[in-house]
Amino acid sequence: MTKTELIVEKMHCASCSALIQRKLSETNGIKKSNVNFAAGKAFVEFEEKKITAEKISEIISKLGYKASIGFDLERERKLREKEISSLKKTLYFSLALTVPVFILGMFLMDFPFRIWILFVLSTPVQFIAGRRFYLGAWSSLRNKTASMDTLIALGTSAAYFYSVAALIGFVSEQYFETAAMLITLVLFGKYLEAIAKGKTSKAIRKLMNLSPKTALVERKGKEILIPASEIKENDIIIVKPGTQIPTDGVIISGNTSIDESMLTGESIAIEKKIKDKVFAGTINKNGFIKFKALKIGEETVLAQIIKLVEEAQGSKADIQRFADKISSVFVPAILGIALVTFVLWVFVFSEGFTFGLVASVSVLVIACPCALGLATPTAIMVGTGKGAENGILIKNAEALELSHKINAVIFDKTGTLTNGKPKLTDVFSVSSLKENTLLAVSASLEKNSEHPLADAVIAGAKARKLSFLKVDFFKAVPGKGIKGKIKNKEYFLGSINYAKEMHSLEKINSQISKLESQGKTVMLVFSKKEVFGGIAVADTTKDSSKNAVEKLKQNKIEVWMITGDNKRTANAIAKTLGIKNVFAEVMPDHKSDYVKKLQKQGKTVAMVGDGINDAPALARADLGIAMSQGSDIAIEAGNIVLMKSNPSDVVSAITLGKKTINKIKQNLFWALIYNVIGIPVAAGILYYSFGILLSPVFAGAAMALSSVSVVTNSLLLKGAKI
Repeated sequence: MTKTELIVEKMHCASCSALIQRKLSETNGIKKSNVNFAAGKAFVEFEEKKITAEKISEIISKLGYKASIGFDLERERKLREKEISSLKKTLYFSLALTVPVFILGMFLMDFPFRIWILFVLSTPVQFIAGRRFYLGAWSSLRNKTASMDTLIALGTSAAYFYSVAALIGFVSEQYFETAAMLITLVLFGKYLEAIAKGKTSKAIRKLMNLSPKTALVERKGKEILIPASEIKENDIIIVKPGTQIPTDGVIISGNTSIDESMLTGESIAIEKKIKDKVFAGTINKNGFIKFKALKIGEETVLAQIIKLVEEAQGSKADIQRFADKISSVFVPAILGIALVTFVLWVFVFSEGFTFGLVASVSVLVIACPCALGLATPTAIMVGTGKGAENGILIKNAEALELSHKINAVIFDKTGTLTNGKPKLTDVFSVSSLKENTLLAVSASLEKNSEHPLADAVIAGAKARKLSFLKVDFFKAVPGKGIKGKIKNKEYFLGSINYAKEMHSLEKINSQISKLESQGKTVMLVFSKKEVFGGIAVADTTKDSSKNAVEKLKQNKIEVWMITGDNKRTANAIAKTLGIKNVFAEVMPDHKSDYVKKLQKQGKTVAMVGDGINDAPALARADLGIAMSQGSDIAIEAGNIVLMKSNPSDVVSAITLGKKTINKIKQNLFWALIYNVIGIPVAAGILYYSFGILLSPVFAGAAMALSSVSVVTNSLLLKGAKI
């Protein structure tokens, strides 16, 4: 499967995006498509053997829109500016003619040649300024559908041509000023909407601007300045103090401190030395370094972040399906209501042709589906953008929607609630083996291991200046420990349960209990014949872990900790954090079973882990939250990635989800209530009771205001506290 992104121009409302999406979904070879009206983009997943990106672009173009393959910041910025500039010029042109039309039509009733002047001034407004609506309506008609353009074109045309009939004497009243005012008001609303929509994608443009444009590269012994886009893998990059890192790589020369706040949100610069990784967009503070380029272009962490945010902003939440269903039948329904309104007033209530025309035009104009189409995507764009600015990368809209339903959170212990950098605290011998020998054996075995605690044991041995021994026949026993031969003698190093499989631990139980009650992890060194002793390591909890747990509990969310540690050690750590629910002695491949266990109890579960060994549990959970650990982002592991690896950001992610969904609900409520109230009033339901008949001009103003208010309400999310 191949994914492509297209910038789609000339979409005017939710009906446009629905038409494109329907056409794409019907096309053979396209597995998945998502057309986002607010973002002006289409995200398509397709089979390359059956269809190409160029063909997809052609399909969209044949519908009357313009599609450009791929995403480019500069091109997108220029298209936004072009759209706003074009709307601005058209609006000014329309406004310049509409103001005298309004004054003449509403106030100067006895002005010489009044109706002819109105005709001359309003005609360019109708067919030049309003050209976009006619083109859109014609495109919809060709595709056997209807859109906002259909409503505006029909409504203004009815008012304009009725006025032309008045001009040649067929009827007595004219509505030139109504048609001109409607087009100008709709254009004004579209102009404000375009400006506001541009602000919703501000976060992604900020991220893109973080990437430097040039790089100083060492090639054939010479330093040359090249565009960052021309960096090749394994290039040697030179970075001077105060400049940005142009791509991802590993330091081969020099020491420095690097500001990685754009990735992690942490303001304190990180000390870097040879063999440490550096990331594109971060800032070299005070050292001169050289590094080898490991990842370039779209492979860099920054590029993946941008891609993730882009996809999230273009994705759809389940709640949007509700709006999409309404939008798909909305315009045809409004056309029907407008026709029924006209027939009732003219033929049933005998109020006359003019009265029926005004009422039906008001119905056509007030019932624009734009607000409904903008309600969900604008809130999602702002929500995901705000998350990215705060180091919370949200993979899709579903993640935002799910986060507000979470009522149970499972934290993996190591590296999530703890710093993941345990230290050796104790070495004890219960045999003739001396402590230093026991530690040397342990460290020698651990040198071959990838276990998280291995580094602590090795570092402890190095601190005591012990020599490492040759290990033969090394083998890792998943979830239990390791074994190997040293000087032809077989040694085992592992968990207490592993040792219990071969030995009784009655004599050292009290010693083990004491260490475990202090929150330390005890590993025993033994052979098939005897237990030699043990080592203990302790991993300190993160400063923010306890606060995160407290806040989740305040929000009535159950908190669980899951770990491979034994129950005593696990409970000791959980107690310091205020966690009452603990899953201990859990094998890595069984973590997902515990997620499933809570789900069977009717809970909506979020799993928080490091995104690698916790991947099955993250995938099984309703919401998977992966800690980035400040290096490669485990994008595939969960729905949300926390760049700061800060447990408090779990609370922030859930809060952001709740606030985004609340914004969507507010937007949908106002968009629907506006139509529920506006359409009957426009149709004249209050006329006999209160003498109120809504003017098409006021209907147009209300329609424009509804779209702008929905986008503005979404933008308020940018200032929300998470």
